[in-house]
Amino acid sequence: MLLSIIGVVATLWLGFTGQLALYIHPRYFVFTIVMAVVAGLLALAAFALVPDGPHTNGHAHADGPHAHGDAHGHADGDARPGNRHWRRLGTAGSTLIAAAAVVGLLVLPPSTLSSATVTQRDLNGSASTLSGNAAAELMGADYAAFTMKDWISLLRQGVGEEFLAGKTATVTGFVTPDKSDPENVFFAARFVVTCCAVDAQPIGLPVYAPGWQDRFETDSWVTVSGGFRTNPSQASDQALVMVPDSITPVPEPDSPYVY
Repeated sequence: MLLSIIGVVATLWLGFTGQLALYIHPRYFVFTIVMAVVAGLLALAAFALVPDGPHTNGHAHADGPHAHGDAHGHADGDARPGNRHWRRLGTAGSTLIAAAAVVGLLVLPPSTLSSATVTQRDLNGSASTLSGNAAAELMGADYAAFTMKDWISLLRQGVGEEFLAGKTATVTGFVTPDKSDPENVFFAARFVVTCCAVDAQPIGLPVYAPGWQDRFETDSWVTVSGGFRTNPSQASDQALVMVPDSITPVPEPDSPYVY
């Protein structure tokens, strides 16, 4: 019961402080908040209506061949030291779980997905996130209005350096190393959220910047501006990379995900 109330309070707090977007797609905000209110009302109703359980009347009879309990109405089973020990352990365990839920949901600040999650998922590998049809439509569009997702769709489609010649991009993302050549290449990455953070898929543009670790920490946010060319790195798996004109550290955006 207590965990339900904590979950409801946490959901409403995230919704009213604008941080629910760190967990779910904005299209589900109203539905989630309404259901949290309903769940809270049901939990309170259950708490008020469900009886505490059976009580003894304090006058148990001690005579007769089938008598149980003492003069204070304690059942023999309840009075056993072993049973009291397990009840204390159960109470302590429930208290610890509730305390952990309070700390995890209400005390610790919500955080975005990071490069640790990128290593567990396929960067730029989701066909549903980056579709070939969308990339084909971008071929003749105004590249000045392209988003990070647009540029990555083109690169994933396999456009050549000749198509990208003279075009520049400006994107903002968090720094995550290129697995194949972490010394020279990093990704300016973000997560695409379709429903919630559980299904979020990482996307990112590869940036050729030898020695980038001396200037930027992994998971720090940067804005990168520059053009595209064949990757100078012989070790990296990325065929085309951004060659930046500038890389500027920036705070994490209020809306860090792509929808």
